Amino acid sequence: MSNGRVEGKVALVTGAARGQGAAEARLLVAEGAKVVLGDVLDDEGGTVAAELGDAAIYRHLDVTSEADWTSAVETAVGRFGGLHILVSNAGISPRPRSIVDTRPDQYRKVIEINQVGMFLGIHFAAPAIAESGGGSIVIISSVNGFVGAGGIAGYVSSKFAIRGLAKVAALELGRQGIRVNSVHPGPIDTPMVQPESWGGYDMRPALAATSPLGRIGTPDEVAELVCWLASDASAYCTGSEFVIDGGFLAGPFNALGTDA
Repeated sequence: MSNGRVEGKVALVTGAARGQGAAEARLLVAEGAKVVLGDVLDDEGGTVAAELGDAAIYRHLDVTSEADWTSAVETAVGRFGGLHILVSNAGISPRPRSIVDTRPDQYRKVIEINQVGMFLGIHFAAPAIAESGGGSIVIISSVNGFVGAGGIAGYVSSKFAIRGLAKVAALELGRQGIRVNSVHPGPIDTPMVQPESWGGYDMRPALAATSPLGRIGTPDEVAELVCWLASDASAYCTGSEFVIDGGFLAGPFNALGTDA
């Protein structure tokens, strides 16, 4: 049942065609927001927006494109009358390769989408949020914004970087009534870890086995945290990291002393 946590607010969510972004868009609409969904997966994104009805609209948004960002922000303001919330969720994680085996152009592609895309979102959305009276920017990082992992140098580099980006933005935008925080999910059951992204291999059981909770997270669980950060309930939170990882960062897990 809706509690109207973001009633009357307008949100822009990137990576909204599936996974965490779609779950965030659905929850924000359920809690009273109008939402612009952005993605490069146009068919899937359009389907989610249609499901959500008049409270949502889909726009093609390549987060590396300045023109696409301008269009998405203008859509929020023109269609719904303002912009109060940005959830920057879009990102990629190619299959693991060592640094030596990763071509520079492959590394740069990850940085452009995962890191520069986050910068562009703040750059283009912040003025509209300020003009609308302030609000909340939530950028999605990862537990790999705190710890490394072999084979994903671009992904880890980008996720570390946007932790710092959130803090700089929080310092610069706070007096304009804009809060900026980063969210750091652990393994979540999204296409990034599902078999279709790994040639049919299902890594989810192995990820669950290393979790203190014995499972991986769901997109809806991440959406709940994002909705709280988007709402006025988190009004004194800015420049901070919010971890949702099932205990991943608590330390190396083993079954000693458990029922496992």
